[in-house]
Amino acid sequence: MKNIVVLGSTGSIGCNVLEVVRQFPGRFRVIGLAAGRNISLLRDQLEAFNPQLVSVADEKLAGELRSLLSPEWQQRIVAGVDGNVQVATLAEADTVVSAIVGGAGLVPTLAAIEAGKDVALANKETLVMAGDLVMAAVKNNNVALLPIDSEHNAVFQALSAGRREDVDKIILTASGGPFREFAEKDLWAVTRAQALNHPNWSMGNKISIDSATMMNKGLEVIEARWLFDVPVERIEVLIHPQSIVHSMVEYIDGSVVAQMGVPDMKIPIAYALSYPERLRLNMPRLSLAKCNGLTFTPPDFKRFPALKLAYLACKKGGTQPATLNAANEVAVAAFLEERIRFPEIALVVSETINRQPVQPVINATTVLDADLAARVQAESVVEALMLKTKQRRGEEAPCPSLPSKCDSFSDIKH
Repeated sequence: MKNIVVLGSTGSIGCNVLEVVRQFPGRFRVIGLAAGRNISLLRDQLEAFNPQLVSVADEKLAGELRSLLSPEWQQRIVAGVDGNVQVATLAEADTVVSAIVGGAGLVPTLAAIEAGKDVALANKETLVMAGDLVMAAVKNNNVALLPIDSEHNAVFQALSAGRREDVDKIILTASGGPFREFAEKDLWAVTRAQALNHPNWSMGNKISIDSATMMNKGLEVIEARWLFDVPVERIEVLIHPQSIVHSMVEYIDGSVVAQMGVPDMKIPIAYALSYPERLRLNMPRLSLAKCNGLTFTPPDFKRFPALKLAYLACKKGGTQPATLNAANEVAVAAFLEERIRFPEIALVVSETINRQPVQPVINATTVLDADLAARVQAESVVEALMLKTKQRRGEEAPCPSLPSKCDSFSDIKH
C-alpha cells in the first residue's frame, strides 16, 4: 500500500489523481490533501478518503470547513503555505503529488523533496521558477521526481529506449489550443469563453488560457530543460492538433521514439504513481485505425509570442523564468477578469521581463523575491493597459514588443 498526498486536490489534475486512486483502493491510500477555495468539493473528498490532514488557502476557509465537518476534524485542518508544507511533509507519506496551480506549488514541493518524499510532479512552475535548486534537492535527498504532465511523462517513457548520452533532442507536442488557425488580427476579439474552450483536453481555467496562448508549452520547455538535463536549444515544439502523440525523443542515429495514447490525464498519472509498474486502467483505448491522420507543424511565434518569451527566458536563466511565470499568472488572471484583451497577456509578460533585473538564483528566497517583484510590476502594466484602452477605445493596440530576429524554432537555437 502506497501512501499518497495530493497537493491541489480540487483542481483538474488532483481530481484525476483521486479517480485513479478510486480504481485501485488496494494499492493507494490518501493520507493528506491540500486544496484552495473549493470547500464544497473538498468536503466530498474528505468524506471519500478520510485523510489524516487537510490544508486550505487561509484561516477563514479553514473555519468554514470546520463548521461543515464533525468535531473529529477540528485538529486535522490547517491553512496557508505552512499548512501546505505540513501536508506535503507528513511522515507516513510515500509519494506527494504536486498539482497546485502556479508558483504557489514551489514551497510545498521543495519541502516534500527535502523531507525525502518521492514527488509526482504536475506543477511545472516548480521547475520553471527554481529548476536548479529543485533538481539539486532531488539529488541530495535521493528521491524520485516523476512527471505527470502528459508531455514530460511521454518523454520519460521514450527515454527508456536508449542511453541518455545518445539523445539528440526532445520534441514536445502541442495541440495549438483553440486559436491555432486564427489570424493575428483576429486574436484581439477573442473572448474569455472562447479561450477556455480547449478542443482536446478538459483543464482548469488558468492552464486552459496558458494552452490558448501556448505559454503552457513554453513553461513545459523550461521544465523539460531541468527535468531531463537537456539544453533548451535541443528542445523542440511541434503543433500536433490530434493530441495522440504526447511527445517524442530523437536519438543520434535518427530514431524517433514516441509515446501515444488517448488524451486523458489518468494515463500519465497512473504511470507516475505506479512506476515502474503499469496499471490496467478502466478507460477507452487508442484506436489507430480511427485516428485519420496525424499532423505535425512548427509553431508560429508571431501568433504565439508567449512561447517565444519562454524560450528566451530559459536561455537568459537566473530569475528571469520566475519573472516570466509570475507575470503570466497576473496577466492570465487579468484576462479572466476581462481587464485586458487576449494578445495583451503576452504584452504584460514581455513588458514585465523588460523592466525586471535578472538575478542569479542563490536560494528559494531569491526566487520568491523575484516572483513578488514581478507580480507587482505586472499588475502595474495591466493597469496601464486598462487606462490606455479607456483613453483610446476603438483603436487597435500595438503588438507585443518582442525581439525581431526570433520567429521560428531555428532562430531560438542561435
